[in-house]
Amino acid sequence: MAKDSYLVGLIGSGIGPSLSPALHEREADRQGLRYLYRLIDIDVLGVAPEAVGDLVRAARDLGFDGLNITHPCKQLVIEHLDALAPQAEALGAVNTVVFEEGGRAVGHNTDVTGFAASFARGLRDAPLERVVQLGAGGAGAAVAHATLTLGAERVTVVDALADRAADLAGSLNRHFGAGRAVAATPDRLPASLAGADGLVHATPTGMAAHPGLPLPAELLHAGLWVAEVVYRPLETELVRTARALGCAVLDGGGMAVFQAADAFRLFTGLEPDSGRMLADIAELGEKSAGQVV
Repeated sequence: MAKDSYLVGLIGSGIGPSLSPALHEREADRQGLRYLYRLIDIDVLGVAPEAVGDLVRAARDLGFDGLNITHPCKQLVIEHLDALAPQAEALGAVNTVVFEEGGRAVGHNTDVTGFAASFARGLRDAPLERVVQLGAGGAGAAVAHATLTLGAERVTVVDALADRAADLAGSLNRHFGAGRAVAATPDRLPASLAGADGLVHATPTGMAAHPGLPLPAELLHAGLWVAEVVYRPLETELVRTARALGCAVLDGGGMAVFQAADAFRLFTGLEPDSGRMLADIAELGEKSAGQVV
Protein backbone atom coordinates (compact mmCIF):
# COMPACT_ATOMS: atom_id res chain seq x y z
CA MET A 1 0.00 0.00 0.00
CA ALA A 2 1.15 3.54 -0.75
CA LYS A 3 2.09 5.68 2.22
CA ASP A 4 -0.21 8.53 3.23
CA SER A 5 2.46 10.80 4.74
CA TYR A 6 5.81 12.05 3.47
CA LEU A 7 8.67 14.19 4.75
CA VAL A 8 10.92 15.72 2.10
CA GLY A 9 13.24 18.71 1.88
CA LEU A 10 15.47 20.94 -0.22
CA ILE A 11 19.21 21.48 0.38
CA GLY A 12 20.85 24.53 -1.15
CA SER A 13 22.05 28.10 -0.70
CA GLY A 14 19.72 31.10 -0.43
CA ILE A 15 16.60 28.96 -0.84
CA GLY A 16 14.31 30.89 1.50
CA PRO A 17 12.17 32.22 -1.38
CA SER A 18 11.84 28.77 -3.04
CA LEU A 19 8.40 27.85 -4.41
CA SER A 20 9.15 24.12 -4.15
CA PRO A 21 7.43 23.65 -0.77
CA ALA A 22 4.20 25.19 -2.05
CA LEU A 23 4.30 23.27 -5.36
CA HIS A 24 4.79 19.91 -3.66
CA GLU A 25 2.45 20.48 -0.73
CA ARG A 26 -0.41 21.84 -2.83
CA GLU A 27 -0.33 18.83 -5.14
CA ALA A 28 -0.09 16.48 -2.16
CA ASP A 29 -3.11 18.13 -0.52
CA ARG A 30 -5.15 17.53 -3.66
CA GLN A 31 -4.14 13.87 -3.55
CA GLY A 32 -5.10 13.50 0.10
CA LEU A 33 -1.55 13.12 1.42
CA ARG A 34 0.13 14.48 4.52
CA TYR A 35 3.25 15.97 2.98
CA LEU A 36 5.78 18.21 4.70
CA TYR A 37 8.44 19.93 2.61
CA ARG A 38 11.26 21.54 4.60
CA LEU A 39 14.01 23.95 3.53
CA ILE A 40 17.58 23.11 4.58
CA ASP A 41 19.49 26.30 3.74
CA ILE A 42 23.25 26.01 4.12
CA ASP A 43 23.48 29.81 4.50
CA VAL A 44 21.07 29.78 7.43
CA LEU A 45 22.92 26.83 8.97
CA GLY A 46 26.27 28.54 8.43
CA VAL A 47 27.87 25.52 6.75
CA ALA A 48 29.85 25.12 3.53
CA PRO A 49 28.45 23.38 0.43
CA GLU A 50 30.78 20.47 1.21
CA ALA A 51 28.59 19.72 4.26
CA VAL A 52 25.89 18.35 1.94
CA GLY A 53 26.93 14.78 2.76
CA ASP A 54 26.36 15.34 6.48
CA LEU A 55 22.98 16.93 5.74
CA VAL A 56 21.89 14.02 3.54
CA ARG A 57 22.89 11.51 6.23
CA ALA A 58 21.06 13.53 8.89
CA ALA A 59 17.90 13.68 6.77
CA ARG A 60 18.02 9.94 6.21
CA ASP A 61 18.50 9.28 9.92
CA LEU A 62 15.59 11.61 10.77
CA GLY A 63 13.22 9.67 8.54
CA PHE A 64 13.01 11.86 5.43
CA ASP A 65 11.64 10.13 2.34
CA GLY A 66 13.75 12.18 -0.03
CA LEU A 67 15.45 15.46 -0.82
CA ASN A 68 15.76 17.92 -3.63
CA ILE A 69 19.25 19.34 -4.14
CA THR A 70 20.01 22.72 -5.68
CA HIS A 71 22.88 25.19 -6.17
CA PRO A 72 25.68 24.76 -5.17
CA CYS A 73 25.39 21.11 -4.13
CA LYS A 74 24.18 19.20 -7.22
CA GLN A 75 27.61 17.80 -8.04
CA LEU A 76 29.08 17.73 -4.53
CA VAL A 77 26.32 15.42 -3.27
CA ILE A 78 27.20 12.57 -5.64
CA GLU A 79 30.05 11.09 -3.61
CA HIS A 80 27.72 10.74 -0.61
CA LEU A 81 25.09 8.62 -2.34
CA ASP A 82 24.79 4.85 -2.60
CA ALA A 83 23.70 4.75 -6.24
CA LEU A 84 22.82 6.95 -9.21
CA ALA A 85 20.04 6.60 -11.75
CA PRO A 86 21.41 6.46 -15.33
CA GLN A 87 20.41 10.04 -16.14
CA ALA A 88 22.16 11.44 -13.07
CA GLU A 89 25.25 9.33 -13.73
CA ALA A 90 25.48 10.55 -17.32
CA LEU A 91 25.13 14.17 -16.20
CA GLY A 92 27.34 14.08 -13.14
CA ALA A 93 24.69 16.08 -11.27
CA VAL A 94 21.85 15.21 -8.90
CA ASN A 95 18.81 17.29 -8.01
CA THR A 96 16.71 14.59 -6.34
CA VAL A 97 17.66 11.99 -3.72
CA VAL A 98 15.27 9.19 -2.83
CA PHE A 99 15.76 7.22 0.39
CA GLU A 100 14.77 3.69 -0.42
CA GLU A 101 13.80 1.00 2.07
CA GLY A 102 16.76 0.37 4.35
CA GLY A 103 18.04 3.93 3.94
CA ARG A 104 19.77 3.47 0.57
CA ALA A 105 20.24 6.94 -0.96
CA VAL A 106 19.73 7.02 -4.73
CA GLY A 107 20.42 10.13 -6.81
CA HIS A 108 18.25 11.19 -9.75
CA ASN A 109 18.13 14.19 -12.06
CA THR A 110 14.74 15.62 -13.03
CA ASP A 111 16.19 18.87 -14.40
CA VAL A 112 16.72 17.32 -17.85
CA THR A 113 13.14 16.17 -18.31
CA GLY A 114 11.86 19.32 -16.60
CA PHE A 115 13.65 21.69 -18.99
CA ALA A 116 12.80 19.61 -22.05
CA ALA A 117 9.09 19.55 -21.20
CA SER A 118 9.05 23.28 -20.49
CA PHE A 119 10.90 24.12 -23.73
CA ALA A 120 8.61 21.93 -25.83
CA ARG A 121 5.63 23.68 -24.29
CA GLY A 122 6.86 27.29 -24.36
CA LEU A 123 9.25 27.50 -27.34
CA ARG A 124 7.86 24.74 -29.51
CA ASP A 125 8.92 26.14 -32.90
CA ALA A 126 12.16 27.83 -31.82
CA PRO A 127 15.11 27.26 -34.19
CA LEU A 128 17.86 25.11 -32.70
CA GLU A 129 20.73 25.25 -35.16
CA ARG A 130 23.10 27.23 -32.92
CA VAL A 131 22.50 27.64 -29.19
CA VAL A 132 24.65 29.46 -26.65
CA GLN A 133 24.44 28.37 -23.02
CA LEU A 134 25.69 30.38 -20.07
CA GLY A 135 26.71 28.13 -17.19
CA ALA A 136 28.31 24.69 -16.97
CA GLY A 137 27.46 23.71 -13.40
CA GLY A 138 24.90 21.17 -12.23
CA ALA A 139 21.92 22.89 -13.83
CA GLY A 140 23.99 23.65 -16.92
CA ALA A 141 24.83 19.99 -17.50
CA ALA A 142 21.14 19.10 -17.31
CA VAL A 143 19.82 21.77 -19.66
CA ALA A 144 22.63 21.21 -22.19
CA HIS A 145 21.69 17.52 -22.36
CA ALA A 146 18.04 18.51 -22.72
CA THR A 147 18.78 21.06 -25.46
CA LEU A 148 20.75 18.56 -27.52
CA THR A 149 18.09 15.90 -26.95
CA LEU A 150 15.51 18.38 -28.26
CA GLY A 151 17.46 18.57 -31.51
CA ALA A 152 19.99 21.39 -31.18
CA GLU A 153 22.72 21.01 -33.79
CA ARG A 154 25.41 22.64 -31.69
CA VAL A 155 25.62 24.13 -28.21
CA THR A 156 28.35 26.58 -27.22
CA VAL A 157 28.95 26.26 -23.48
CA VAL A 158 30.22 29.45 -21.84
CA ASP A 159 31.47 29.51 -18.26
CA ALA A 160 33.80 31.74 -16.26
CA LEU A 161 35.64 28.54 -15.31
CA ALA A 162 37.23 27.44 -18.58
CA ASP A 163 37.95 23.91 -17.37
CA ARG A 164 34.34 23.39 -16.31
CA ALA A 165 33.05 24.50 -19.72
CA ALA A 166 35.57 22.24 -21.47
CA ASP A 167 34.65 19.26 -19.29
CA LEU A 168 30.95 19.67 -20.02
CA ALA A 169 31.51 20.13 -23.75
CA GLY A 170 33.67 17.00 -23.81
CA SER A 171 31.02 15.01 -21.96
CA LEU A 172 28.31 16.21 -24.35
CA ASN A 173 30.38 15.26 -27.39
CA ARG A 174 31.00 11.78 -26.01
CA HIS A 175 27.28 11.34 -25.42
CA PHE A 176 25.80 13.02 -28.52
CA GLY A 177 28.64 12.86 -31.05
CA ALA A 178 31.70 14.89 -31.95
CA GLY A 179 31.16 18.56 -32.72
CA ARG A 180 27.76 18.87 -31.02
CA ALA A 181 29.22 21.03 -28.24
CA VAL A 182 32.08 23.51 -27.94
CA ALA A 183 33.44 25.38 -24.93
CA ALA A 184 34.03 29.12 -24.85
CA THR A 185 35.10 31.77 -22.37
CA PRO A 186 32.96 34.85 -21.61
CA ASP A 187 35.06 37.10 -23.87
CA ARG A 188 33.74 35.04 -26.82
CA LEU A 189 30.10 35.84 -26.00
CA PRO A 190 29.67 38.74 -28.46
CA ALA A 191 30.79 36.65 -31.43
CA SER A 192 28.90 33.56 -30.27
CA LEU A 193 25.59 35.36 -29.71
CA ALA A 194 25.77 37.38 -32.93
CA GLY A 195 25.11 34.25 -34.98
CA ALA A 196 23.05 32.27 -32.46
CA ASP A 197 19.40 31.24 -32.60
CA GLY A 198 18.96 31.13 -28.86
CA LEU A 199 20.43 31.66 -25.41
CA VAL A 200 19.97 29.32 -22.46
CA HIS A 201 20.84 30.84 -19.09
CA ALA A 202 21.91 28.34 -16.41
CA THR A 203 23.78 30.31 -13.74
CA PRO A 204 22.44 31.59 -10.38
CA THR A 205 22.51 35.22 -11.57
CA GLY A 206 19.03 36.67 -11.41
CA MET A 207 17.96 34.69 -8.35
CA ALA A 208 16.57 36.67 -5.43
CA ALA A 209 19.90 36.20 -3.65
CA HIS A 210 21.98 36.98 -6.79
CA PRO A 211 20.16 39.79 -8.66
CA GLY A 212 21.34 41.28 -11.94
CA LEU A 213 22.00 40.39 -15.57
CA PRO A 214 24.32 37.48 -16.43
CA LEU A 215 25.62 39.26 -19.55
CA PRO A 216 25.72 42.77 -21.02
CA ALA A 217 22.24 43.75 -22.24
CA GLU A 218 23.62 44.99 -25.55
CA LEU A 219 24.50 41.40 -26.53
CA LEU A 220 20.82 40.50 -26.72
CA HIS A 221 18.96 41.07 -29.99
CA ALA A 222 15.41 40.62 -31.23
CA GLY A 223 16.23 37.57 -33.35
CA LEU A 224 17.33 35.60 -30.29
CA TRP A 225 15.11 33.39 -28.17
CA VAL A 226 16.01 33.31 -24.47
CA ALA A 227 15.35 30.44 -22.05
CA GLU A 228 15.82 31.11 -18.33
CA VAL A 229 16.44 28.47 -15.67
CA VAL A 230 16.06 30.77 -12.64
CA TYR A 231 12.43 30.90 -11.50
CA ARG A 232 12.52 33.00 -8.35
CA PRO A 233 11.59 35.60 -9.30
CA LEU A 234 9.70 34.36 -12.34
CA GLU A 235 10.56 37.60 -14.13
CA THR A 236 14.31 37.88 -13.76
CA GLU A 237 16.15 40.88 -15.09
CA LEU A 238 17.20 38.74 -18.07
CA VAL A 239 13.60 37.76 -18.85
CA ARG A 240 12.41 41.35 -18.50
CA THR A 241 15.21 42.78 -20.65
CA ALA A 242 14.91 40.14 -23.38
CA ARG A 243 11.14 40.51 -23.58
CA ALA A 244 11.44 44.29 -23.91
CA LEU A 245 13.79 43.77 -26.88
CA GLY A 246 11.26 41.54 -28.64
CA CYS A 247 12.91 38.19 -27.93
CA ALA A 248 10.82 35.05 -27.58
CA VAL A 249 11.24 34.25 -23.89
CA LEU A 250 10.83 31.18 -21.69
CA ASP A 251 10.89 31.90 -17.96
CA GLY A 252 12.06 29.33 -15.43
CA GLY A 253 8.60 28.53 -14.10
CA GLY A 254 7.87 25.66 -16.47
CA MET A 255 11.12 23.89 -15.70
CA ALA A 256 10.48 24.34 -11.97
CA VAL A 257 7.05 22.74 -12.32
CA PHE A 258 8.00 19.80 -14.53
CA GLN A 259 11.10 18.90 -12.52
CA ALA A 260 9.02 19.16 -9.32
CA ALA A 261 6.35 16.92 -10.82
CA ASP A 262 8.97 14.32 -11.70
CA ALA A 263 10.46 14.53 -8.20
CA PHE A 264 6.99 14.20 -6.63
CA ARG A 265 6.50 11.01 -8.65
CA LEU A 266 9.85 9.64 -7.44
CA PHE A 267 9.08 10.45 -3.79
CA THR A 268 5.52 9.09 -3.71
CA GLY A 269 5.05 6.72 -6.63
CA LEU A 270 1.92 8.71 -7.49
CA GLU A 271 1.16 10.62 -10.69
CA PRO A 272 1.09 14.41 -10.24
CA ASP A 273 -1.08 16.71 -12.32
CA SER A 274 1.43 19.06 -13.99
CA GLY A 275 -1.40 21.20 -15.37
CA ARG A 276 -2.59 21.99 -11.87
CA MET A 277 0.99 22.65 -10.78
CA LEU A 278 1.49 25.09 -13.68
CA ALA A 279 -1.59 26.95 -12.47
CA ASP A 280 -0.11 26.93 -8.96
CA ILE A 281 3.16 28.55 -10.01
CA ALA A 282 1.31 31.18 -12.04
CA GLU A 283 -0.82 32.02 -9.01
CA LEU A 284 2.15 32.03 -6.65
CA GLY A 285 4.07 34.28 -9.03
CA GLU A 286 1.16 36.67 -9.31
CA LYS A 287 0.76 36.85 -5.54
CA SER A 288 4.45 37.63 -5.24
CA ALA A 289 4.49 40.30 -7.98
CA GLY A 290 6.61 43.21 -6.80
CA GLN A 291 8.08 41.08 -4.01
CA VAL A 292 10.99 38.65 -3.73
CA VAL A 293 9.64 35.28 -4.90
